Amino acid sequence: MYAIIDCNSFFASCERAFDPGLIGKPLAILSNNDGCVISRSREAKAVGIPMGAPLFKYKEIIAQKNVQIRSSNYSLYGDMSERMMKLLENFSPEVEVYSIDEAFLKLPESDDYQKVGCDIKNYIYQCTGIPVSVGIAPTKALSKAANNIAKKFPEKTTGYYVIDTDEKRIKLLKWLPVKDIWGIGFGNTKRLQTKGAQTAYEFTKLTDDWVKRNMSIVGLRLKKDLEGEPTILLEDELQNKKAIATTRSFEFTFSDKENMKERIATFASRCTEKLRMQDSSCNIVMVYLKSDRNKRNESQYRAKRIVTLPYATNSTLTINQYAQKALNDIYKPGIKYKRAGVILMGLVKTDALQLDLFKNEDPKHKQLMAAMDTLNEKYHGRKVKMANQDLQRTWKMRQAHLSPEYTTKFSDIIILNCKTI
Repeated sequence: MYAIIDCNSFFASCERAFDPGLIGKPLAILSNNDGCVISRSREAKAVGIPMGAPLFKYKEIIAQKNVQIRSSNYSLYGDMSERMMKLLENFSPEVEVYSIDEAFLKLPESDDYQKVGCDIKNYIYQCTGIPVSVGIAPTKALSKAANNIAKKFPEKTTGYYVIDTDEKRIKLLKWLPVKDIWGIGFGNTKRLQTKGAQTAYEFTKLTDDWVKRNMSIVGLRLKKDLEGEPTILLEDELQNKKAIATTRSFEFTFSDKENMKERIATFASRCTEKLRMQDSSCNIVMVYLKSDRNKRNESQYRAKRIVTLPYATNSTLTINQYAQKALNDIYKPGIKYKRAGVILMGLVKTDALQLDLFKNEDPKHKQLMAAMDTLNEKYHGRKVKMANQDLQRTWKMRQAHLSPEYTTKFSDIIILNCKTI
């Protein structure tokens, strides 16, 4: 049996774990530079705060409904996620971290999976203060669907739901719309709806030949998973990543080219770190710039440049070199830039690269990148940088509502004042 553990309103729950005064109150977490809402408690959803809501447009309703606001505290959220994943190893040696707030488990044999689901939910909450929903089923796709039930009907399920009979499986599939099937994608959803399949159950009734022909082997594996046949195993991905991006809004607007060059270098560096973490290389680099669209009295400008590399690479030096060339092509003096980004596309596995007799990476880059990654991991931060990155200054985001870094910073550790009786 497989289980998926999904934290409820994870960012908001992390804040509440250390500030119980937020429990029961509408709470919204803001994106980089306090721009828009990226996480909401159930209470915030109920008072009408939508996902992605720009903060400046909802100040009135925030004040009227006493919505609590917090800036994104990624150090806290990342540490709490790591703790939760470690705790899950007490239930299974096979843990697949799916996202910052989700993980799949391959569960050992049990006579009572209801108890297993209850134990996981209670244990994570007891150790971290974070409420979770648990879905358990014979396959990953079904466990994801079971988790949807647990989240949608928390009172009836008490936070966990188990599919342990074929009757339950069929009932779930008849309830589940195709658009809500894990990993189905927009294109396949439209394809299935056009075919007349509106539910997951109707999807499973299509022939294997049609599914493979129209949705590829990935779609066929998903169909088998929904039928109760484990086909998508741990560490399998339904879809390979098509791009890796690092994009940011700046705390202030910038017009000078040197600042922009530094930002693009930093974004390129972060992208290539992610690239190497998944053992991939890229063939295409895209750089984009945007002015502040909210300042309509100033010159507006947005531009992007896509550069095809002469060979696939995951070298920070090479990718930054081409990213800087792209920046030179689209940079326009006099514009006040508010946002920029670097996106790497055309991803391939590094161990499957097609070599070229004349156009290949300098072999020294591989050793240099390995040394950079090792040092930065050892010293817990990006201590080793490229020369065109700012070595002294750490760029700060606007975080006017930032909570303390309770678990990762000594000065922010909670101190209890206990009086001796």
